[in-house]
Amino acid sequence: MTDNKARNTGIAIVALTAILVIALALGRAFRDRSPHIEPDRSRYPVTGLDLSSHNGVVNFDSLSSAGIDFVFIKASEGVRFRDSAFGRNYAGARRTGIPVGAYHFFRFDCDGRLQAINLLNAVNDCRLDLPLAIDVEESGNPASTATELIVGRLQSMVAYLQAAGHEVIIYTNKTGDARFMRRNFDNSADGTPELWICSFTDPPLTRRPWLFWQHSHCSRVPGIKGKVDMNTFNGSRDEWNRWIGSRRHPQ
Repeated sequence: MTDNKARNTGIAIVALTAILVIALALGRAFRDRSPHIEPDRSRYPVTGLDLSSHNGVVNFDSLSSAGIDFVFIKASEGVRFRDSAFGRNYAGARRTGIPVGAYHFFRFDCDGRLQAINLLNAVNDCRLDLPLAIDVEESGNPASTATELIVGRLQSMVAYLQAAGHEVIIYTNKTGDARFMRRNFDNSADGTPELWICSFTDPPLTRRPWLFWQHSHCSRVPGIKGKVDMNTFNGSRDEWNRWIGSRRHPQ
């Protein structure tokens, strides 16, 4: 082999190697950014969804046949908004026997007590199997609201719901929102809500114990057109059966 051929071969090998390295790096980067992860189902066998009007008309018979174990359904947001599909989704879950809960999107710029009243009026006399969930996240909220106001309003909402006899769980993500919760809410009075964590790492990276884990924004499930959020319970099938069995309402 001549020197020129050897040099050209060496350059080609280096170029090919560089392309492969870049391709792998890009693949890893896009994979890491994907809002989806598959948990170890031998460890986390219980699966559930969170639903709102954005998911369209849901076929709950198909969800039941697919083995969906629970659903959280959006009921309200802020002090006035009610999700238009809540009643339909709640009825579908009750009819098929899927354990059901309700969630409220927390507005940083609204009074906490009034938000609690809106949620309670939205669920009214619904028989819920899961805790009332408060969705606390920076996305969709004004960035200018002072932290002290947010904390006070959230604590006010939680206290009102608990005083009305409801168990409360907080939904938030594993990064800034989870740190916000840990820093500003964990030191509050007794009755601190359990955590529903959104995380796309396995296991979810949070110092605080969690009860539910949202691990996907783009799952596909029979009975729903398009993508849907997927969640799991922190425990075995036996632990789930004991936990949900202690709180379920008769059909």
